[in-house]
Amino acid sequence: MEALKLEQNPYTYADYAKWETNERYELVDGVPYMMAAPTTEHQDITGDVFHQLKNILSGKPCKPYISPVDVCLSGKRENDKTVVQPDILVVCDRSKIEKNFINGAPEFVIEVLSPSNRSEVFVLKLKRYLMFGVKELWTIDPSDKSVSIFLLKNNKFEMTNIQNPINVPVSILDNCEINVQAAFAAANITYADMDEEKN
Repeated sequence: MEALKLEQNPYTYADYAKWETNERYELVDGVPYMMAAPTTEHQDITGDVFHQLKNILSGKPCKPYISPVDVCLSGKRENDKTVVQPDILVVCDRSKIEKNFINGAPEFVIEVLSPSNRSEVFVLKLKRYLMFGVKELWTIDPSDKSVSIFLLKNNKFEMTNIQNPINVPVSILDNCEINVQAAFAAANITYADMDEEKN
């Protein structure tokens, strides 16, 4: 993610919404960062996980979305200085859903890792998810076939890393688990591939 040179005080969603560009940006603390185009592998994994969630949550209160959807994380609408586009998000408080953006932190966020989002800025973005009230955050890493889960418990976030995940439950959603192995397979990634790379 590449930062733009600021030409004014920190930007807000109101500024961001007026930009006429084909590039995608996110705001973190008022600083705009250009997003790199996702890889096909990234899109295959993201698309498979989203469709799993869409099927599981059909007819239920919580609603999944897939990027690009603007999320004003602090819930300040036009005045928000942190506006992100998670790969996948689930909103259970439907009062947060507005026509052009989500106003406030989703309950559940998934980010699929790629070379372009392993920067310090991405780490800062993950911290903002937790700061503004995301209850559960996953990062799915196709490079080592793992899922890292950040879960809010007793006002602290506990992290669990699962190698070679298959069916992984979403703690904050009832009767919801994601077949991560199937999502990797959608991108032609298998656990056998990983074993071969080690040998």
